[in-house]
Order: sequence, then structure tokens, then C-alpha cells
Amino acid sequence: MRTEPLTHAFQYNSVSWYVDIDELPHIPVLARFRAEDHLAPPGKTVRQRVDAVLSDNGIRDTGRITALLAPRSFGYVFNPLSIFWCHDDSETVTHILLEVHNTEGDRYCYVTAPDERGYAEVDKRFRVSPFNDVSGYYGVTAPEPAHNLSVRIVLHDGRGDFFVATMTGAAADTHLSAVWSVFCNPALATSIRIRWQGLGLWFRGLPVIGTMNSRTRWKTGTS
Repeated sequence: MRTEPLTHAFQYNSVSWYVDIDELPHIPVLARFRAEDHLAPPGKTVRQRVDAVLSDNGIRDTGRITALLAPRSFGYVFNPLSIFWCHDDSETVTHILLEVHNTEGDRYCYVTAPDERGYAEVDKRFRVSPFNDVSGYYGVTAPEPAHNLSVRIVLHDGRGDFFVATMTGAAADTHLSAVWSVFCNPALATSIRIRWQGLGLWFRGLPVIGTMNSRTRWKTGTS
């Protein structure tokens, strides 16, 4: 939801998979997880890429890693937000990686150290929307899901809490999600919806702030 300078809100349904990245599922054609679709450092597996991001930020305690991802379906994938929960040997979540993709094909990974509620703050470093600059900071609440998902991201700046994004949901049968993908590609639908919302804001007179380009590609940030 946006409150400044225009009030604008929308919601839609999508499918993401909560997975252990060491045991990624694979359903031919319908759901495939490729390392190249997630994070920037070289690596043949998603696990190797996560470990490289953690190592680049001086983090050594890498235990089990779970993630919320959208798989590649019918050859297409779009992950506006991927979340990785990194555990230590005692199964405590010590770090949360938030990988953001924009519609221009750029990506950025925020590395955060959450408190016991799953809350962390991190400076904004990456342009997701052409209508916002990179000022301010995010307040992120992203506890690791059990049967239910509840993620809340608030962008704070001099105007107050002018942008709020949430992800909520409940666990569903994996096979049902795969069947739904046959009839409606969730990743493609999400990409189209985001572009449609941006077009609506532009028609309402919200100014574009500069341009987005590939110079922001492959960056990693830390809190």
C-alpha cells in the first residue's frame, strides 16, 4: 500500500514454495529451481550461492537454510521477493537474506540479522519501483513460516511510513500448487500485474524518478 503522494493499494494471489534449499523439488515442466535464478555469486547450486553471499558478508555459521521461492514454470520465472532463512547448528535463525528483483531484470540481496521476532532494519540500496528513489530504510518482519506465512515490509523515510508490502498465506499441498501452474503461470501473472499497477500510477500522474538500468545488477547488501 502506498500513501504518498498518491494513495494506492492492491492485492493478488500467487504461489511460492517453502523449501529446504538442500532438497529442492523438481516437477518436470511445472516447477524447476535453477541456481541462476537466485542470487548473484557463481555457484552450481542455490546452496553454494547462499553460502557465497554469507561468506562475502563475513558470516560463517551456515547450518540449514530454508527459503520462500517461486520456481521456474514453463521456462519462466519472476521472484519479486525471495527470502532465505539461515540457521546455525542449534536451528536458530541467525540471518535472513531478502533478494529483490525488479521488472528490469536487476536483483539485489539484503543480508539482515533479525531479532527473536524475525524483525530487522536495513537501508534501502536498490530501486524496485521507478516511482521511488533509494532513500530511507526498510523495517522487515519475516519470521520463518510454520503452517502460515506473515511477512511485512515497511519503507520509512522523511514522509513517514509511506509504503507497506505484506505477504500472507497458508501451507497448501505441493501437488495442488503444481496442478494450478498448468492452468495459470503464477510468476508470469505476477510480473504482468506489477507492470499494470505501475502503468496505472503513471496515468494518475505519479512522476517517474530517473531511470532504472542494469548497473544495479548483482549487488549484495548487508544491514
